[in-house]
Amino acid sequence: MTIPVDILKHRHAKLAAALQSAGLEAIALNPGPSLHYLTGIEFHLSERPVVCLFRAEGAPVLVLPELESAKSRNLPYELQAFTYPENPREWLNAYEKAVQAAGLRASAGKVGVEDRVLRLLEYRLLKQAAPEADWVNAENAVASLRMYKDAAEQAAMQKAVDVAQKALEATLPLVKIGMTENEVSAELMMQTLRHGSGKPPFEPIVAAGPENTANPHYFPQGRKLAAGELLLVDWGASHDGYYSDLTRTFAIGEVSAELQKIHQAVQDANAAAHAIAAPGVTCGAVDKVARDVIEAAGYGKYFTHRLGHGLGMEGHEEPYMRGDNTLPLEEGMTFTIEPGIYISGTGGVRIEDDVVVTAGGLRSFSDMPREMRVVG
Repeated sequence: MTIPVDILKHRHAKLAAALQSAGLEAIALNPGPSLHYLTGIEFHLSERPVVCLFRAEGAPVLVLPELESAKSRNLPYELQAFTYPENPREWLNAYEKAVQAAGLRASAGKVGVEDRVLRLLEYRLLKQAAPEADWVNAENAVASLRMYKDAAEQAAMQKAVDVAQKALEATLPLVKIGMTENEVSAELMMQTLRHGSGKPPFEPIVAAGPENTANPHYFPQGRKLAAGELLLVDWGASHDGYYSDLTRTFAIGEVSAELQKIHQAVQDANAAAHAIAAPGVTCGAVDKVARDVIEAAGYGKYFTHRLGHGLGMEGHEEPYMRGDNTLPLEEGMTFTIEPGIYISGTGGVRIEDDVVVTAGGLRSFSDMPREMRVVG
C-alpha cells in the first residue's frame, strides 16, 4: 500500500505533537507496523538492526544497512539516512552519527521506544550511542495515532474482512465428518490466498470437540471432526497491510440443547456489545454489557478473556476492550467484538466481528451469519 505524502506528513505532525505532549525528545522505532505507518518504507526484521528516530522538531533520522540504502532515497519527505557495512564492528559508528544528527548524543532527555517491539540488539546500539538519554516506554505515543483509521485504512480493513468471509464460505461446503482440524485449516488457508489475501495475519484456529473448542488459543492438530460436536474457526486475511480477525462456531450435525444454549448466549452478548458501542462509551462499558448477558445466562465464569482488542496493521493493538479500560470510544477506532464461553469437557463458543466506531454509533465490517450453522 503506497501511503500518500500528505498523509505521511500529517502523521509526522501528529506524532510530533504527541511527543511534545509526553515530554519526549524523540522516539526510536525499529521494523514493524509503526515504522511503516510513519514512513511508508517496509523493512524485514533481521540480523541487521534498523532504527528510525522521530523528533518533536526536524526530519526523521534513519539508520539502515548499505544494501538497503535505496529505500531511503527519493522519498517525498525529508529524511536523514546513515548506513553501515556488513561488519558489525562498524555498526555503532552509524548509530553514533544518527543520534548526533538527532541532537541526542549529549542529551539526558527522555527518548521513547515501543517496549513490545524494540529488540535488545537495537537498544544496545542506541544506548551506547546516546548513553545519557533516558529510554522509556512510549507505545502510547504511536498508539494514539494508529487507533484512528482514516477512510483508506477502513477500506483496506473492509477488503480484508470480505476476503476472509468469502474464503470461509468457500471452505464450509468441503468440511466433512472425519476430516482433521489440520485439513480444514489447510483448506481455509488456501482459500484465503485464492480469494486475494496478502500474507494471512495468523494460522487459522480450527478446533473441534469438547476440549479443543474450550481452549481459546488452540492450535489445530490431527483430531477428526465428529458428529454432535462444535467446530470453532478463528481466521483472518490481509489487504494492503491491514488485517481482519473473525470467529464463527458451527455445529457438526445435531448438537445438544446445552451447546445450543451456550451459542445463543454468546450470540446475544455479541449483539449487546454491537448495540451499545458508540462515541463516548468507554471500552470497559462495552465489555461489561456483553459480560452481563453471559453472566445472566449462567456462564459468567466461563467468559475468561476481554471482549476484544484493537485491530489494524497488527492483529492486536489499541484499544483493548477490557473491563477496567476507561478510554472513551471515538470515531475511527477499530476493534473486535468476540465474547466467548469455554467449558472444558462440554465445548466452547466464540463469535467475533470486526467493527469501526462511526459518528452515529458502530459499523460492522463483518456480516457473515452469527447464528449456529450446521456443517459436515
